[in-house]
Amino acid sequence: MKFLFSLCLICLTHTILAQKILTENTAREIIDVFFDGFHKGDTLIMNSVLSPNAILQSASKNREGIDVLENTHFGNFKKSIALRPSNQVWKEVLIDYTVSIDGNLAHVWTPYEFYFNGNFSHCGANAFTLAKLEDGWKIVHLIDSRRRDDCNAMKEE
Repeated sequence: MKFLFSLCLICLTHTILAQKILTENTAREIIDVFFDGFHKGDTLIMNSVLSPNAILQSASKNREGIDVLENTHFGNFKKSIALRPSNQVWKEVLIDYTVSIDGNLAHVWTPYEFYFNGNFSHCGANAFTLAKLEDGWKIVHLIDSRRRDDCNAMKEE
């Protein structure tokens, strides 16, 4: 049953991605598919909306409080999701979506809160870049910020 649901979701995603003109709603749907796979630990679902050459980065502060930009290979990120222990629940709650589209390029900004096993962990924002490729609209770049301070302001909005 789980396989059948995933197959249906991938078929739906293919229909969304094949659209010639991206709308704000379909851009949001692409991000939602990505997070559906993330939450389920299903990298096949995630791959349905990712470019094979997608870039993943994170902006944060290191232990010394210095601003850093970390590059992560998407394959390693997906491997950590696929191998996540069943007793760990990762939940990223998207607070909002801001979508900008110009021709075959789009940007989706999503402030978020991250929860680990139901406990608040950190907050930040995701910045997704989508591009229309030969096989449809795909996420080509994802950069996120991560912080533990000033998160209450987001929770109150």
